[in-house]
Amino acid sequence: MILPIYAFGMDVLRRKADSINSQYEGLQALINNMFDTMYGSNGIGLAAPQIGLSIRLFIVDGCKIDDDKTTKNLKQVFINAKMIQEFDAPWEYEEGCLSIPFVRADVKRSSKITLQYVDENFIEKTETYEGVAARIIQHEYDHIEGILFTDRISPLKRSMLKKKLQNISKGFVQVAYKMKFPKK
Repeated sequence: MILPIYAFGMDVLRRKADSINSQYEGLQALINNMFDTMYGSNGIGLAAPQIGLSIRLFIVDGCKIDDDKTTKNLKQVFINAKMIQEFDAPWEYEEGCLSIPFVRADVKRSSKITLQYVDENFIEKTETYEGVAARIIQHEYDHIEGILFTDRISPLKRSMLKKKLQNISKGFVQVAYKMKFPKK
């Protein structure tokens, strides 16, 4: 089932999400719905706060990114993720977000990270990612920390985007997927 994506300005996008346990009701259905929602909106990642749930869950699927070998087999579920380490000098790369449609900006992120998390079967893992895979994961990880990619751009660039961001939060944007906007 495709769920609405919560737009810039929704409070849930600014909250640090809560951990969940294996007894979380309807978890597998939620994960399936998140993949349906992500694919239905042509995304490569989706975090639970983006569908209105303040829980530490995000998914990624970078398998269709042709120009980066780090994403070749990157289709994963991350629950209760914790950033262990960020390596190497940050590098800039253009990012966008389903919650902030039609806004793109260069964001500096570490090129290599180590993340601890549990998968959908609640098996604990610690893995290291690099390149575009690390970037996608960091973007989604930020969502469960209440951080948006626009928080990581320069104040000048953010100022230049202010009107676009206000319009998104007011629902003055047309996208090919369902969205939920703050109450006017």
